[in-house]
Amino acid sequence: MWTGAGQRREWGERILGSALWRGAAALLAGALPALAFPAPALWWFAYVALVPLLLLIRSAATGRRAAVDGWLGGTGYMLAVHHWLMPSLHVFIVVLAALLGLLWAPWGLLVSRLLGGRLSGTAVVAAVIVVPCGWLMIELARSWEALGGPWGLLGASQWQVTPALRMASVGGVWLVSLLVVAVNTALTVLLVASAARTVAVISLVAGAVLVGTVWMWAPRPERSGEARIAVVQPGVIEGPGSVRRRLARSEELTRSLAGRDVDLVVWGESSVAVDPVRRPEVAARIAALSRLVGADVLVNVDARQTDAAGRTGIFKSAVLVGPQGLTGDRYDKMRLVPFGEYVPARSALGWATSMGRAAGEDRLRGSRQVTMALPGADGPRIGPLVCFETAFPDMSRQLTRDGAQVLVAQSSTSSFQHGWAPAQHASLGALRAAENGRPMVHATLTGVSAVYGPQGERIGAPLGTDRSGAEVFGVPMAGGTTLYVRLGDWPLYGALVVLAAFCAFEGLRSVRGRTGRSVPVGAVTAGVTDSGAASVRTAHPASEPRA
Repeated sequence: MWTGAGQRREWGERILGSALWRGAAALLAGALPALAFPAPALWWFAYVALVPLLLLIRSAATGRRAAVDGWLGGTGYMLAVHHWLMPSLHVFIVVLAALLGLLWAPWGLLVSRLLGGRLSGTAVVAAVIVVPCGWLMIELARSWEALGGPWGLLGASQWQVTPALRMASVGGVWLVSLLVVAVNTALTVLLVASAARTVAVISLVAGAVLVGTVWMWAPRPERSGEARIAVVQPGVIEGPGSVRRRLARSEELTRSLAGRDVDLVVWGESSVAVDPVRRPEVAARIAALSRLVGADVLVNVDARQTDAAGRTGIFKSAVLVGPQGLTGDRYDKMRLVPFGEYVPARSALGWATSMGRAAGEDRLRGSRQVTMALPGADGPRIGPLVCFETAFPDMSRQLTRDGAQVLVAQSSTSSFQHGWAPAQHASLGALRAAENGRPMVHATLTGVSAVYGPQGERIGAPLGTDRSGAEVFGVPMAGGTTLYVRLGDWPLYGALVVLAAFCAFEGLRSVRGRTGRSVPVGAVTAGVTDSGAASVRTAHPASEPRA
């Protein structure tokens, strides 16, 4: 029996000692968390999915190897979470994933520093706090629109978990990500440090107590009536004349809503392919629908238009149409999809258009967010977002602060109809609703369309990618203000403070080590090898536990 265990250990060491096999293991380990997101939606898996990568990085013999493991793990993560982009970007998605994966290289060093070697109770506490903060800095950096935006934030995998949604109402998706990574870190310690398992268990219990406290104490939205909002989803319409036939199908479905006492009808992204100002007959047709159903219609125009500043180009705009025609309420999409709606640094990267479905012409950006008031004394104020923008927590928060009572997203993921993208995109609505204490309507052309209540709970049944129809949802309205709306992205600032304090402590200890001052038993000082790779020097006998 011992011989078999020894042989397996030896075989494992040989595999991890091979740069090729170790690199493959890092890519695979990094990809595992993608299973927690839709469509698999194994939300519970997120709490253990990082453990293999943490163990792999911990086993790195040098700082350089730990950084490489982190980079490859991050590359695997980005490839897995964004694999549905392959039909559009082809091999370029591998290049982008490898570049963005570099954000995980410093995290690999951090993990190696905090989890490498023998662990004491103090080291475990530091790891459970600092490792998640490092991960959060990666999510912050890649949330920049030009780097692809905050798609696939680890906390977003918990969109259907009620306690996690309560955490989001306090600290946004960022706080949920912190909790998920902290649990993974504590579980890693349980596997490798028998002497510090008690501290790891205490850390897990403390996390559970925190979640329970938030559940009991955090402010809840104050329910205040109901709005009846209809979602029109024409479904997949392809081939010659698809633009004309899609508009006709949307009109047909909207007419079916007559007599159903709706307050608003929402069409999906790019539902109107002409400028209704230049084509008044189209605006008149939609106004006739508004009169028929007795409610304004929020359409989305994807066409060459002129904005209030006099700029002419292709805008994606949420446009409100009432019984008398255009109401004058218009929101132009501000955050565009890299490569899908514009090509960053087109002069240098324009070649990407020849390799996939990258935008042949850059869309123009809107300049400000807009809220729109529906008619009537009790008509709710809506806050429109277009497609990709639902991934950005700050945009829905700003709309809520500006008085939006319902968040409305118009989207189209028809290019990725048979992949994970439609379900992933729809799931973001739950997070945005919970963060802001406002209901969220996610309307698409081809599915998945879904509606969420002010605590992120699903309202009614979603319209899947195989549906063409119109559904009316009784959307619960709510007042009050969540802590996330009041305080904003405070977990990010807290993580920055923690990392700054950690770096300052490490720097001070390194200086003391170089000047020959005594270093406490259990301290670890960072050095540099002749080849420039970071290494770790212990200032204690091998038998001593590390602090």
